[in-house]
Amino acid sequence: MGEITAISWCDATFNPWIGCTKVSPACDGCYAEALMDKRYGRVQWGAPGKGNGTRVRTSPGNWSKPKAWDRKAAASGKRPFVFCSSLADVFDNQVPVEWRRDLFDLIRATPNLTWLLLTKRPQLIVRLYEEAQRLKEDGTRWTSTLPRERSAWPRNAAIGTTIEDQERAELNEPHLLYATDRLKPAFNFLSCEPLLGPLMPWTPTILARTMDLIGHADVPSIDWVITGGETDQGMHKARPSHPSWFRAIRDRCAAAGVPFHHKQNGEWIAKGWEHHGSKLHLTLAGKVINKADCDKNRDFPGMGLIEIEKVGKHRAGRLLDGVEHNARPKVVT
Repeated sequence: MGEITAISWCDATFNPWIGCTKVSPACDGCYAEALMDKRYGRVQWGAPGKGNGTRVRTSPGNWSKPKAWDRKAAASGKRPFVFCSSLADVFDNQVPVEWRRDLFDLIRATPNLTWLLLTKRPQLIVRLYEEAQRLKEDGTRWTSTLPRERSAWPRNAAIGTTIEDQERAELNEPHLLYATDRLKPAFNFLSCEPLLGPLMPWTPTILARTMDLIGHADVPSIDWVITGGETDQGMHKARPSHPSWFRAIRDRCAAAGVPFHHKQNGEWIAKGWEHHGSKLHLTLAGKVINKADCDKNRDFPGMGLIEIEKVGKHRAGRLLDGVEHNARPKVVT
């Protein structure tokens, strides 16, 4: 696709702009910050107590790439998944509204691509989308009813949100489902990466909060779930994920008929897969325990204790119980 990516759940990445502000624990080890701020110095990353940072729009040449991918996709009959944005957030409210309008114009102009719009700000999806669609090329705004070609969500765009633990699931998932109900995207998805604690994407609390937002009981389903462990990024060292967290999501997806994609285990694995590296113990709740504490308290009843080793993301790999999970949702064209 021209933009080679190692991300297993997409075929290409596109970044209309670069830069973001950290908003949740999943942002602590941000790949984009490590690359674009700490390594290359192209932008300043925002963070609580440090301001909103800076945003830089990418070049016209970069913006032209998706149209070339679209032509290739039309000729091949294959519909690639394009992740937007790996170095930013589409629904970042610090970005000029003109940039977001231009992005949605590009999405509409590339109907043979399936766009994956992943955000940590799902509560802003509807408002910022509608704001962008009301902006005309001359800088004025539509004050009356929008033309349908601008008001309707692009049929080739999916929306997703990151949920790294149960707290974020109960905060973010209802807003994603509200946006799904309001905008009718191609599909929706959850990115449980980095997975930092046990979580269940389907709970009575999430259902109740969603019904409060959408105003009726016909709650949309989740169409796709991605999981993954954390990796080292610069000075930030990866936090381990318990394999039982991945298993619980995998099994629930299987029971519900939802496509499940396991991207990676992260830097850590359970002892027995490899026999070298730094060793710790991890409880099912996510508490890391060192060897000395384990020697003093050998049982830890009911804590789901496992011994883990830091072996690096390449050795840790993508297998979950010996299986590679690569499922994607079917796209209706």
